[in-house]
Amino acid sequence: QVQLVESGGDLVQPGGSLRLSCAASGTIFSVDTMAWYRQAPGKQRELVATVTSGGTTNYADSVKGRFTISRDNAKNAVDLQMNSLKPDDTAVYCCYARARRLGSVYTDYWGQGTQVTVSS
Repeated sequence: QVQLVESGGDLVQPGGSLRLSCAASGTIFSVDTMAWYRQAPGKQRELVATVTSGGTTNYADSVKGRFTISRDNAKNAVDLQMNSLKPDDTAVYCCYARARRLGSVYTDYWGQGTQVTVSS
């Protein structure tokens, strides 16, 4: 089994910064794309940022220039540095990984989420 565990969510004032972390554990053979999604109350889940195993990144327009995704392939970990936070960034942030176990096929895995609240 593969598990994703997030950390770093918190209450922060507008303009502040937070760093979210996610680590994949279990009997992992390889990890392809890793990403962060978010879901605000009453809204659909939104893709925030992705990073491939080769380091190629992609961002939602709403976070470009403010958020940075990075990963450590050796640790099967992905971080999201969030700067200049706005109230609209308030959401539950979930980690995603496309990974496979030895002898298996690539499967989508999700973390349980961490709450980010931006408010004064």
